[in-house]
Amino acid sequence: MEGKNGRGNRGQNKEFVKEITPKAVDYSQWYIDVILKTKMMDYSPVKGFMAIRPAGYAIWEKIQEQMDRRFKDTGHQNAYFPLLIPQSLLQKEAEHVEGFAPEVAWVTKGGNEVLTEPLLVRPTSESIICDFYSRWVQSWRDLPILINQWCNVVRWEKSTKPFLRTSEFLWQEGHTCHRTEEEAEAETLQMLNVYKDCIEKEMAIPVVAGRKTEREKFAGALRTYSVEALMSDGRALQAGTSHNLGQHFAKVFDITFLDQDDQLKHVWQTSWGASTRLIGALIMVHGDDRGLVLPPRLAPIQVVIVPILTKKDRERVLASVGELEGQLKNDIRVQLDDREEYSPGWKFNDWEMRGVPLRIEIGPKDLDKGHVVLVRRDTGEKEFVSREELADKLPLLLEQIQNDMYKKAVDFREANTRRGSDYEEFKKIMDKERGYFVASWCGNSACEEKIKNDTRATIRCLPFDMEPEDKNCFACGEKAAALAYFARAY
Repeated sequence: MEGKNGRGNRGQNKEFVKEITPKAVDYSQWYIDVILKTKMMDYSPVKGFMAIRPAGYAIWEKIQEQMDRRFKDTGHQNAYFPLLIPQSLLQKEAEHVEGFAPEVAWVTKGGNEVLTEPLLVRPTSESIICDFYSRWVQSWRDLPILINQWCNVVRWEKSTKPFLRTSEFLWQEGHTCHRTEEEAEAETLQMLNVYKDCIEKEMAIPVVAGRKTEREKFAGALRTYSVEALMSDGRALQAGTSHNLGQHFAKVFDITFLDQDDQLKHVWQTSWGASTRLIGALIMVHGDDRGLVLPPRLAPIQVVIVPILTKKDRERVLASVGELEGQLKNDIRVQLDDREEYSPGWKFNDWEMRGVPLRIEIGPKDLDKGHVVLVRRDTGEKEFVSREELADKLPLLLEQIQNDMYKKAVDFREANTRRGSDYEEFKKIMDKERGYFVASWCGNSACEEKIKNDTRATIRCLPFDMEPEDKNCFACGEKAAALAYFARAY
């Protein structure tokens, strides 16, 4: 025991986290409680819009940093395109219009003037970017164009949930032009792999990569690929998409180039995007009843130092933790919590709720013994580490936590992935247990629609290089054409 404000004062822990509804009681409310209690966002007066507070935006910045590095490593550059798009540009491509029309927000007045042509707030930027590309591309020497933009988009959603589905969200959207179909397909798959690499390595979230069905593909695309993640309630989340647009938009917007053979040709295009819904994925994959659990590589604060202060040893402890913070801050994202208005027990709970991967506790007895107490957020495990070993120990432990969190998520996914050919069993699983159900499918969109109507489950993707496990479709009995991952999804 360390006294009134020491480590023994752990009885207040349960009181502190009372306001977070347990997952098992109400998963949806748990999610909202975690977001609000950790001050990640706040609601706007306009439905579906939100303020992303510093705690949430810091996570987005880390995701952005890791993705942006990968984009630039693969030869892409950042640019920015206009927020408002003339109606006539969107209407050039019929399938694109049909896909986004229900979600478009319109601007019809500028000041007191009624606009001669309505403008839409971008739901995505294919149409406006294609308009620019039609002027920028003249020769094969102008290709490839490898551009990404970080921006916001607006889609007027009927049903909204913070980070997962909002009317305005932040994202990146890559838009590229190529000489050949082979180059465009290679780009499409390369960027899908970039998403997979970033989400698995930095966010510690395993994903399944594959192709979307014709019914689920992006409006106007030749092919759409996605990476799918499984949340801790057994529902899937589309974590990123990459689209081979073929020459469809190029022909609509007349994006042509004079090739080396002196022939005028249309470019081949791609687009790809990931958004702030990844923050929602991070919360739902790793979070627990105490709040957030952040993987070290993305945690804005990797280590928090909490001093255990007594009147007698206050100055001695503060001097020691201040020195320790100075020693660590060049290599680790560390924060010293020397707030004296809160007890150590309150701080322990506060930082656990915020998901900081490691906590260092230092009190007078620890100084006397020459060690610190290390506490892992993911497992709650404690260990005593000497001050001399601490600087070398922390990076290794943070990497161990990162790996353990990924393994835990993989184990959960595998435990909740079922394979079979019994349609009635599938319906029961989707109704009660959820998770992935992997089955052979005929490839018919009418069958796909029936499955959705029966179970509310959709085909998340057709995984790469995997043949049907059964000769016949598990739902209709017709000849199987592909293996599919089914799940209910956000």
